Amino acid sequence: MASSRGAGSQQVIRMADLEKMSLDQLKAVKEQADLEVNLLQDSLNNIRTATGRLENASAALHDLSLRPQGKKMLVPLTASLYVPGTLDDADNVLVDIGTGYFVEKTMAEGKDYCERKINLLKSNFDQLVEVASKKKTLADETGVVLQAKMKQLSPSS
Repeated sequence: MASSRGAGSQQVIRMADLEKMSLDQLKAVKEQADLEVNLLQDSLNNIRTATGRLENASAALHDLSLRPQGKKMLVPLTASLYVPGTLDDADNVLVDIGTGYFVEKTMAEGKDYCERKINLLKSNFDQLVEVASKKKTLADETGVVLQAKMKQLSPSS
């Protein structure tokens, strides 16, 4: 928490100094802030996608736990290719923990893993939204100061 307060106070100092900056400095600050906002938006989209996938996986685990052993079903190999299969062991699942590594877990452990990851992603999402909002405010205020300075310079030239 202390680091986020420090970042906020640093931003306040920047806003107070905006009017003292030259046009080139303001343009550089604006470009940097816009770039950071775009990167944060991409990260937010990636987190939304990952959260959706984990929620789908959690729902699939729930549905799988309700099916009886020996049940015939279609098993997805890719997003569009399914093959017929039979549910052999509904108590254990393979969980993709990243970079191609799978761990065998019980159904309850698999559901718990999904829920913990979802909660972590939602927490990160909330933090990124706050940072993105501050960066967007900085970019907007820099743009206002930049436009005001350009208006001041245009009548005198």
